[in-house]
Amino acid sequence: MERNVKTVEPPVDPIVLQIVEGTLASVEAEVEAAIERTSRSPMIREARDFRAGIHDRRCRKLTGRSYSALVQPIVRDFPLETMRPGDVFFHNDVYGSEGGIGHLPDLCVTVPVFAGGVVVAFVQAFGHHDDIGGAVPGSMPSHATSAYQEGLIVPPVRLYRAGVPNDDLVKVLVRNSRLPDSLRGDLDSEVAACRMGAERLGDLFGRYGREQVEACFDAILERTTETFRRELLAKIPDGTYVWEDYAEHDGVDAPRLHAQRMTLTKRDDRLIIDFAGTSPQAKGPINHAGDYADGVFLKKWLAPILRNLADSPERMAELDVNEGVIPLIELRFPPPGTLLTPVFPAPTNARTFVILRLLGILAGVIAKAVGGRMPADQETIRYTGFHGIDGDGQFYLMREVLGGGSGGRYYADGSDTIHVVPDSKNLPVEFTETRFPLVIERLALATDSGGAGTRRGGLGYLKEFRVLRDSAFLCVADRAILSCWGLRGGKAGAPFRVTVDPGGPNERVLPGLVDDEPIPAGTLVRVETTGGGGWGDPIEREPELVALDVLEGKVSARAAREDYGVVLVGSDGERRVDAAATRALRDRLGAGRGRRPFFDRGPGYRTLAGVDHAEVDFVDAPEPG
Repeated sequence: MERNVKTVEPPVDPIVLQIVEGTLASVEAEVEAAIERTSRSPMIREARDFRAGIHDRRCRKLTGRSYSALVQPIVRDFPLETMRPGDVFFHNDVYGSEGGIGHLPDLCVTVPVFAGGVVVAFVQAFGHHDDIGGAVPGSMPSHATSAYQEGLIVPPVRLYRAGVPNDDLVKVLVRNSRLPDSLRGDLDSEVAACRMGAERLGDLFGRYGREQVEACFDAILERTTETFRRELLAKIPDGTYVWEDYAEHDGVDAPRLHAQRMTLTKRDDRLIIDFAGTSPQAKGPINHAGDYADGVFLKKWLAPILRNLADSPERMAELDVNEGVIPLIELRFPPPGTLLTPVFPAPTNARTFVILRLLGILAGVIAKAVGGRMPADQETIRYTGFHGIDGDGQFYLMREVLGGGSGGRYYADGSDTIHVVPDSKNLPVEFTETRFPLVIERLALATDSGGAGTRRGGLGYLKEFRVLRDSAFLCVADRAILSCWGLRGGKAGAPFRVTVDPGGPNERVLPGLVDDEPIPAGTLVRVETTGGGGWGDPIEREPELVALDVLEGKVSARAAREDYGVVLVGSDGERRVDAAATRALRDRLGAGRGRRPFFDRGPGYRTLAGVDHAEVDFVDAPEPG
């Protein structure tokens, strides 16, 4: 009788595997470095709001240093067998991107890699560009009610065909931008960088052969799957956990709670995330089209939160997020017509209100499962800036993505002024003052912005702009009413705030969504970004650390006393803890406490909800080990 013989694949050479893995990481970093050096727009070159990624021919993301868009829409519209060496693809269509593009300013360039005459991989770059048309400068109209108001929509197209540029398409793209030179320069930069990356990968295939390199691809992804399953998912007890959080406004309707609800079920070494209970799609631009390609983009977007379950911060930093996380997560979306399943042409330019909130909701729902061993909340993206006519009579757009404080952790304070986009940064003062009719009068940490806790939340920015010419201010920011929540007794951080003419006769506070707020020449504008939530009861923070916070200007003497129960004596610079008075004050603050929520949302939640806490904020949690 003839036996069924199972074919056994030859083992992957561990040395080649290491070389392939190192080459992928090196190529991704080299592509990003080339874009940074050669691009034109401040958002790309100075702020570094862009990403590169390497994918195999099966559209799987191989690298894990940062997130990227998706190759699926390119392969969907241009089958592999129709691609030719020299082809370059382009798109920014939110609804046609399979969830990989969040809003129209994110322009995406994709270059196929060839070996032996067939496509074997892809190099891709996408970033937030200055302007792609639409109703307002910067292509992020805060009051948009339709995608058609947000800018030029481009489905997947060939930007180059076999090396020949599609000049007609480039003319259309450039003509629709208020900053055509920057747009053209950025496109040239990204195309050249991706081509360079494709050449590097082609050399890798030429050296080791397609079979061996693709076997290494499989091994890299399989190792990620197993590592996340063994080291991270194993920390979550089997069961079902529910939590929700909110966006506070959509730019069109009056501020209210736009809910995003997450039901997390852990079983069979997998996570099932159900978004049932999420609010209907908003009239304004806070929607995110996430329900495409089985939510593959959102899976990779959410997965970095799981790294907080690692045994140490050092181990956490070692864990990459690539396509290997996909088999571990199942997403279940509500029917069309919600914040996560909007129906075209619902606007999406402020979709950060949804996708950033999802990171915090996943952290919160896992925190309920693991006794709080997750960080408190953070809100690290908001767009602020000015536009107008400069002294040479030319239109200018100054816009930056300011970070905020991260949440306190059970083992450490939060970090100050961080950004969720890897390696991104604010615009340097010198660059801003040289390029635009603005003076930066102050750049500092915002005192008391971090949520009080045993481990304090990180601080946000305080940045003051003096406007030299009549201009307009723009802002796309959430958490201007709600705060970043505190965890396990920690307090919420301070919300986002923009004050025009602070302390002057025309002082006013702006809402979080603003398109064209007139700012007369000579006016001061103060921007204060969010602080991270605190972790743990503030009155359990070491008094010496509170005194150090006061000395460094991170916490005021008032907050030290009222929030932390720490009594300081002596003059500025020589303050010391009054130990006896501190013990007595902390005893009074801790006495008579009733049932306390697991999450503290801050006073803004009562403003919108009429109560201090949601029912899902309470949990009987074990002490962290």
